[in-house]
Amino acid sequence: MKDDISEIKPVLSHPRDVVILSHRNPDGDAIGSSLAMKMYLESRGHFVKCILPSEYPDNFEWLPGVKDFMIHDLQPDECNKVVKKADLFLCLDFNSLDRVDKLGMAVAENKTAFKWLMDHHLDPEPFADYYYCDDSASSTCELVYRFMDEMGEKDKIKGVLADCIYTGIITDTGSFHHATNPDLFRMIAEMKEKGLDDTRLQNNIFNNQSEKQMRLLGYCLGKRLVVDEEKSIGLVFLSRKDYQNFNIQRGDTEGIINHILKIRTVKLAAFITAQPRIVKLSLRSKGDISVQALARDHFNGGGHFNASGGYMHAPLSKVIDKFWEHAGDYIK
Repeated sequence: MKDDISEIKPVLSHPRDVVILSHRNPDGDAIGSSLAMKMYLESRGHFVKCILPSEYPDNFEWLPGVKDFMIHDLQPDECNKVVKKADLFLCLDFNSLDRVDKLGMAVAENKTAFKWLMDHHLDPEPFADYYYCDDSASSTCELVYRFMDEMGEKDKIKGVLADCIYTGIITDTGSFHHATNPDLFRMIAEMKEKGLDDTRLQNNIFNNQSEKQMRLLGYCLGKRLVVDEEKSIGLVFLSRKDYQNFNIQRGDTEGIINHILKIRTVKLAAFITAQPRIVKLSLRSKGDISVQALARDHFNGGGHFNASGGYMHAPLSKVIDKFWEHAGDYIK
């Protein structure tokens, strides 16, 4: 779903109070696309605030401008005031307003503001006035690049703005392991020609973990890894007690699931964690195995073909049992 670029040009032709929103538990794509579009819109004379439902992981603190994000969990009244004042909402990297929790209600209550959705997930909900969506894109940051190109302003994709776009692309593709396409590599090449220091960015993104995170990874692989070689499935789980013992904070478990897929015999991987109110599942797969279907059919979730998530209101043991009951059906 992608509306004609000519429809958004009049909307951006005069200064507006813009609020950029992205999803709870923001990842590199949510953060990178928000910062890139903030810089782009400010260069056109707009007044822009970025609001997230929850805090971002510490390993993205190096990105310029990220500390200016407003966090609804920490400052709900201030965020709600900004939302009420906005006359344009730019929704990035999510496809329905319930992905921004209580912020979604506040956005829906603002009946006069123009709503713009830019996203690469399946089946965007019909809440926006303008859609710039493509589920074949690797990331929302790829769409940011495409959008600026279609607007005739690709020359602005350099420096810090390019760093933000690269951050979203490299994290959402798992360092170009999935969801890639020929145009994506052309984009990277063009940014590299303009001075993109990808080595520095890779170091900032992936070599930026704490000792606690490394010890947690060791615990997950040593004590919480279960592999069924016959089914080609691998699973890591964490209980609430594990969260207490390691004092796990937001972002500490980022990337653990990718290590399960490194096992030669594993084609489908799950990372299941007991949260305070729900049990969350992160799912990844290799090749033609749709974890999006698995998440949609059994775990109230969805996402991408090879990378999806879901949840259940049930004890951890029952969620694990349900996963083992159904996961094998999705391996061809």
